[in-house]
Amino acid sequence: MSTTDDGMAVRIGSVSERSPLTLPALLAHRAKTASDQVAYVHLINGEEPGEQTTYGELHAAVQGRAQALAGRPGAARSAVLMYPTGLEFIRSFLACAAAGIAGAPVQVPTRRLAVQQLRGIADDAGTTMVLTTRSVRDQVYSDFGELPQLAGLDLIATDDLAPPATLVRLPEVGLSDVALLQYTSGATGSPKGVMVTHANYWANTAETDALWPFGDDGTVVTWLPLFHDMGVMLGVVVPLWAGCPAYLMEPEAFIRRPARWLEALSRFGGTHSSAPNFAYDLCLRDGPREPIDLSRWRAAISGAEPVRPHTMHEFIGKFAPYGLNPRAVSPAYGLAENTLKACGSRADTEPAQLWLDADELGQGRVVLLPGDPAGGSELTSAGVPVMSCGVPVGETQIRIVDPHTLRAVGPDRLGEIWVSGPCVAAGYIGRGEESERSFRARIRDEEEAGPFLRTGDTGFVRDGEVYVTGRMKDMIIIKGRDRYPQDLEYSAEQSHPLLHPTSAAAFVVDTGEQESLVLVVEVDGKAQRSAGIDELSEAVRGAVARDHRLEAADVVLIRRGALPRTTSGKIRRNTCRELYESGTLPRLDRALERA
Repeated sequence: MSTTDDGMAVRIGSVSERSPLTLPALLAHRAKTASDQVAYVHLINGEEPGEQTTYGELHAAVQGRAQALAGRPGAARSAVLMYPTGLEFIRSFLACAAAGIAGAPVQVPTRRLAVQQLRGIADDAGTTMVLTTRSVRDQVYSDFGELPQLAGLDLIATDDLAPPATLVRLPEVGLSDVALLQYTSGATGSPKGVMVTHANYWANTAETDALWPFGDDGTVVTWLPLFHDMGVMLGVVVPLWAGCPAYLMEPEAFIRRPARWLEALSRFGGTHSSAPNFAYDLCLRDGPREPIDLSRWRAAISGAEPVRPHTMHEFIGKFAPYGLNPRAVSPAYGLAENTLKACGSRADTEPAQLWLDADELGQGRVVLLPGDPAGGSELTSAGVPVMSCGVPVGETQIRIVDPHTLRAVGPDRLGEIWVSGPCVAAGYIGRGEESERSFRARIRDEEEAGPFLRTGDTGFVRDGEVYVTGRMKDMIIIKGRDRYPQDLEYSAEQSHPLLHPTSAAAFVVDTGEQESLVLVVEVDGKAQRSAGIDELSEAVRGAVARDHRLEAADVVLIRRGALPRTTSGKIRRNTCRELYESGTLPRLDRALERA
């Protein structure tokens, strides 16, 4: 049997191949050795098993779609993949890979701006072919058919595709060929298409398994969007490599009721799942509606945004009684340009946390503070918490480099994080100079090392573990010192018990006379009615002054959910600053305050 009565997939053998394979070759291997094993299951409303496919069924569907795509006139080299969460995305992604077409996943547009982004990605990828489902195609035409951005795009419903009458010879796909164009989220600039090769995917999945072993009972449960690098990696590629079943729920189902994620992990025996920090925060405020058992969850990976120590500790404290192993919660660091994971906290170790002197950090120095608020002792001066993101494994190396001199920095000094190894992608499509600069950097006086990927992130290495402190492009320079916006935002979010985590944006505006610090903070109706705008604003000002010795020129309170974010949930600080400077940030009205 391929499934049990309760819908849980049964594993039929696992093989860890020693020689790297392309995605089409890996799928063919699975179909040959475990044809009847359930590969992917779509969860209806994030709860009940719906459509599912075995490796044998998936291979047949992929071959049929690959034949149809390869047989189309023009022989496209790339295509946009516009799908909701579901099995059709997986079929089409793998079909494109088999046909030698680089797929570029995008979010299904629900707003005009998203249609503009769709067209921008299609143009950047050099394609007019947009693959999707019949229902999504019809809905997009119904909602946005009059928009000029859709003109010239060929929306093809792959669930309607039929194999050609005459067999088409598929290309020989090599490990160095591009398997996917992963467009960056655009948090600090325009999105760029990262060329991820089949070899990159193999190396990154092997390193993922080395950090968080799947074993013979591995089971993935994920709600991450499949157009995001973490979603396609953990939801599609890693399960195929590990030969383990994957249960997929829509992101909307998780957002509507976060506890669905934990219930699915319990119901289907999930061992591996990942999410940004905010998802763990949401689970702290939403209790499961049924008894849950999280004892099988051995890799609760936290990545894609800064890992908040208090979130991790509170999550462990709340769900340890449900069987969650405290060491299962694993902070990690990665980026699309490195396929995904660059380093992570091993499943058998407890991640380290440091409290650093905020003033010294602003000077690029790592100075630990005595005391530990988490342990009950007070810090002697203003400090910021930094959580370890673990260690690199396999052939991946991480170095900390001065971004100006291009020389490696000494111990306990901040610098730019540089990464080398087989997971580093081939570059950005159509951007040769930028690819050369970002993907093939060399450390001065160490020309034999590398080449390295310049991540644009800052951090340091201590006792072999990597600590990420922020994005260079987001750096705030005020009063002659560097400040990381997430540290200021953390202080703001912790300033009042009615404020939420991951709800603030910090940036600097130039008044013509000086650089002034602005904090924008989301507030829900309860907080506004219970505390009021003045009390909340003063709490934010006081926390920033106490923790960082900085005066906020303005504190703007906006409604919950109004902060501009990327598709992966990261705050768009530049966009927020532009809205502030244009006067279009909707400040909360005191009319809703308590009487």
